[in-house]
Amino acid sequence: MNIAISSKNPVKIEAVISAFEKVFVDKDFNFLSSNIKSGVSDQPFGNSETIKGAMNRASKIAKLFPEADFCLGIEGGVSNKNNELTAFAWIVIKSNDKISKAKTSSFELPRVVGELLKKGYELGEADDIVFKKKNTKQKNGAVGLLTNNIVTRKDLYRQAIILALIPHINESLY
Repeated sequence: MNIAISSKNPVKIEAVISAFEKVFVDKDFNFLSSNIKSGVSDQPFGNSETIKGAMNRASKIAKLFPEADFCLGIEGGVSNKNNELTAFAWIVIKSNDKISKAKTSSFELPRVVGELLKKGYELGEADDIVFKKKNTKQKNGAVGLLTNNIVTRKDLYRQAIILALIPHINESLY
């Protein structure tokens, strides 16, 4: 089974591998990946922009790897409601005959991180500044930093990838 991932980020790749191995236990996989531009802001705000970025990534990776059985777009975003910023991601999975999607759980961001996002920083950059770390978006991410790694970025994505696979697991229902 060929799985195309629209990112070279090791966290996203590990989450995809883990999810597919959990769902399709009797299959062999060939994971393909490439960094794909989302076509939206570097730091998407709101559900609409975030899901559009995930959809764009899935569509573009499908064109790059036409032999892929599944093509994944993963896009992290933030939402501002009542002056509180929350972080989440959308997963879009394209196969030959369907498109499926799922959203991760969301979590509130500290005000200091939100202020940096409002100044134009991406969430990973803001986390690096606030937590005095390097390249956290390719490691445990904001959720890992804020939960002391009880929930990591990989964990967050993995669950949503499995949820996005529901229509592919239960094809007769979709």
